[in-house]
Amino acid sequence: MELVRELNQRGYQTIGWDRRQLDITDNRQVDSVVTPWDPEIVFNAAAYNQVDVAESEPQAAFLVNALAVRNLALACRQLDARFVHFSTDYVFDGTAGRPYLESDPTHPLGAYGVSKLAGELYAQAYLDAPLIVRTSGVFGPGGLRTARGNFVEVMLRLARSGQPIRVVEDHVASPTYAPLLAARTIDLVERGQTGVFHIGGGTPTSWYRHAQSIFAVALPAHAVELHATSEREYRTAAHRPKFSALSNAKIESLGLDPMPPLEDALRLYFAARANIA
Repeated sequence: MELVRELNQRGYQTIGWDRRQLDITDNRQVDSVVTPWDPEIVFNAAAYNQVDVAESEPQAAFLVNALAVRNLALACRQLDARFVHFSTDYVFDGTAGRPYLESDPTHPLGAYGVSKLAGELYAQAYLDAPLIVRTSGVFGPGGLRTARGNFVEVMLRLARSGQPIRVVEDHVASPTYAPLLAARTIDLVERGQTGVFHIGGGTPTSWYRHAQSIFAVALPAHAVELHATSEREYRTAAHRPKFSALSNAKIESLGLDPMPPLEDALRLYFAARANIA
């Protein structure tokens, strides 16, 4: 949604499909739906992102995050179209202790991360010059229209329940505002960039600190009982990287605007949210 909006604002003619209109895991359907449009650029923002569920159904994750990318890459090769694919910070194991660079070795810890890394490899195998954008903890207005929502909406829902909220503080990521992610990605396309780029939020942040920021911006006059917890106390099916923040040094070296601090991104989110509501 954010990609289509940003592209339209820049004067591009676009067409977007959701999963009901195009099953990208079906190679024949990809060919029959995409080929007649003869696009110059194809963006793939689709993903199987249920990280914990992927541990019990890795084939489903691999089908969407890897084999479907192969289908799109093959279609782009046939059409001589540019391909832009979104990947994740979960291709790393979180042991670097600093924001990850594009040149850092990958080492996913679970089925989700493995499937996303496989998608990157398929894009690179079938195309000479794909653009792969890794990002982290994406939140945007589109989350208001999905059943699961995003982390911001989950926190607000829990706050409305009046119950104590527990969030891990020993996992650090780069929460990223989706419209800014879309804008920076299109900036890369317009500059003719290819290869792997990181676009993450401007502030490496623990999920506990992220929750604190959400409540500070959205509910400054309300007391929310928020408690820090840890991976040891809050076990999940999937093993997640403990420090998967992404460095934006590469995009900034091209002259792209730095991503704003998390609190500023959250203010943008809630302003957009108010307009939608």
